[in-house]
Amino acid sequence: MLRAMPATPRMPATPLEIVLDVENPALIERFCRRDAALHLYELGDLDPFFWPRTQWYGLAGANGELSAVALLYRGAAEPTFLALGRRDDEELAALVAAVAPRLPEQVYVHLGPGLLACLRDRWRATHHGRHLKMQHLGSTPPSHPLADEAVRLGPGDREEILALYERAYPGNWFDARMLESGQYYGLRRDGRLVCIAGIHVFSPRYRVAALGNITTDPSHRGQGLAAGVTARLCQSLRDAGIETIGLNVKADNAAAIACYQRLGFVEIGEYDEYMLDPLV
Repeated sequence: MLRAMPATPRMPATPLEIVLDVENPALIERFCRRDAALHLYELGDLDPFFWPRTQWYGLAGANGELSAVALLYRGAAEPTFLALGRRDDEELAALVAAVAPRLPEQVYVHLGPGLLACLRDRWRATHHGRHLKMQHLGSTPPSHPLADEAVRLGPGDREEILALYERAYPGNWFDARMLESGQYYGLRRDGRLVCIAGIHVFSPRYRVAALGNITTDPSHRGQGLAAGVTARLCQSLRDAGIETIGLNVKADNAAAIACYQRLGFVEIGEYDEYMLDPLV
């Protein structure tokens, strides 16, 4: 168990206004476009498919443009708070400290470096690992010898997909509604689904996608199946006009990181995940 450090985050040197309940997608988009790969999930959640499940917070300067953004997403099993930035981001630290009293009593958080301190002593924090953000560079999708074997999956494959996740990726976050996007691909062996790659975020409107739910049946690992099906998925996303493709991966998952690097992904940032429970 980890507890929020009692240290008070440094406040911005210039006067800034805390803006709660930001409801202007264009304003949020302009901020997120400054670092699109880092804010991939936030950009995707501006899409009308996700927007109704979001609550946005912002911090603005004199010109009215946002200098920090945080998101509370209520579409997952537990509310998830995203506050992502670069190290020593004073504006984001000020925003997180201001928003803290309005967060749910129990909340899962994605926090940029050093931001756990901003949540002070309200919660007991259980660390769920350091994660890397990776982005696929270039407009040419990756190729792989197995990519052509991958087949598109849809709502009719739901039960087979759930069975694979039960065997290979228990506890993962999977929103079956995303199968309607047509951006899930799988590989079968002897008629059985043994590998899958899909998306957590997909927005042709904002031209972004975040890969997710990628796994291989334990009995078929080490054969390059995940690389093949992920390559096929990236090809499909580029065909759909997606410009920014990224993913999150645990920093200690060396095998997955190496796989993504071979497909052309590079590390562009890091963050930590915590489950915050109220102090007793």
